[in-house]
Amino acid sequence: MRHWLRAHRGFLLFLLCLGVFRTAVADWNPVPTGSMRPTIVEGDVVFVNRLAYDLKLPLSDVVLARLGEPRRGDIVTFRSPRDGTRLIKRLVALPGDVVAIDDGVLVVNGEPARYEGLHAVQEPARHGVPRAALRAEEAIDGRSHAVQFLEGWPGPRRFGPVVVPAGHYFMLGDNRHDSEDSRFIGPVARPLLIGRTERTLVSADILGHWWPRWERTGAPLR
Repeated sequence: MRHWLRAHRGFLLFLLCLGVFRTAVADWNPVPTGSMRPTIVEGDVVFVNRLAYDLKLPLSDVVLARLGEPRRGDIVTFRSPRDGTRLIKRLVALPGDVVAIDDGVLVVNGEPARYEGLHAVQEPARHGVPRAALRAEEAIDGRSHAVQFLEGWPGPRRFGPVVVPAGHYFMLGDNRHDSEDSRFIGPVARPLLIGRTERTLVSADILGHWWPRWERTGAPLR
């Protein structure tokens, strides 16, 4: 055993450094679902900046230092407060905010979001049957991003109002009728935040023939 460890110590040290790097500095995350469509699609592998908010003890949720503050509109990777599953969603409300959804319209602190460029699309599906959807640019608090609403799907069109507790953040998927987010799992405590999701590293069409999506490689996310 000692001979094996000596012979492979360089590789083992590399694995240890890689593990520390991925758990404390930067990470990548494959996306298997469409809850963030059209911003992030199935088959994307995204880059996660783990130092965007907090410096954590590697392999733990212990915060050593605060490095930055989460903002409305950030795309955040976090652990679900329900079962610890890693999720990617849009941060839409901060601690102390009052958040609601009124007939599909996001409302934060009594201010409804604005929606521009509404248009219809055919959304691809894993079993080859496309679904009708509506897409638009949602603008709130000076930032805008694309959102999607699946036509004919019974996703919640009304929610709240609720007050986001201190030290917590309210997350929504951009695909509003097909996302398990804070409407279902509750607000997310800061220690559960993993980092800010900033760009697509690589992407493949996992709903089709696994062809690379070259146009998404290295693309920034907003």
